[in-house]
Amino acid sequence: MTILGTLLKNKRAGEAHLAWNLPAMAGPEVLGLHSSEFEHGSVIPKAHIGKRAGGENHSPALAWSGIPASAAQLLLVVQDIDSPTRTPFVHCVALLEPDLVTLPTGALNAGSPVQGVRVLRSEMGHGYSGPEPIKGHGLHRYVFQLFALPTAVTSAEGDATLDTAKPRAVLATVSGPALARGRLDGLYTR
Repeated sequence: MTILGTLLKNKRAGEAHLAWNLPAMAGPEVLGLHSSEFEHGSVIPKAHIGKRAGGENHSPALAWSGIPASAAQLLLVVQDIDSPTRTPFVHCVALLEPDLVTLPTGALNAGSPVQGVRVLRSEMGHGYSGPEPIKGHGLHRYVFQLFALPTAVTSAEGDATLDTAKPRAVLATVSGPALARGRLDGLYTR
């Protein structure tokens, strides 16, 4: 796999197609999103890395502040902007009740229900999928994005249900702009 990573070293999805840059997700950057387990711009600990990369695949604890009182729902999207794909790889999509201000470790994993959290499909199944970049591809940036939405997401584009829809079909139904948004970037390489 190291050879493949080296060959794809210059192939990166980039920020252009990040949920953060979608017109419906635009909004004031006033949410304070952070984790007690890693700082913005620092390395994501092994506990939150995918199992194929030697981690435990637990979603990190998250906390936020600044949710507007008029928010109908929160949308959390985790994407790898350095994946060697056309668009950033989606590691998690979740809908949260607007009165939540924290998520404990593992709250975004499939089969770990937390009241007020609806974990949807990611690119690799259901729920949080920890970082597992190709060996030798270099440093990857994982962007945790939280959006306070003016209206709740209740359906997905196309025939799929909200729980089975691909992430892009869910994001396509968001009516914006977002009331507020916040971002936390984590790093990982192998």
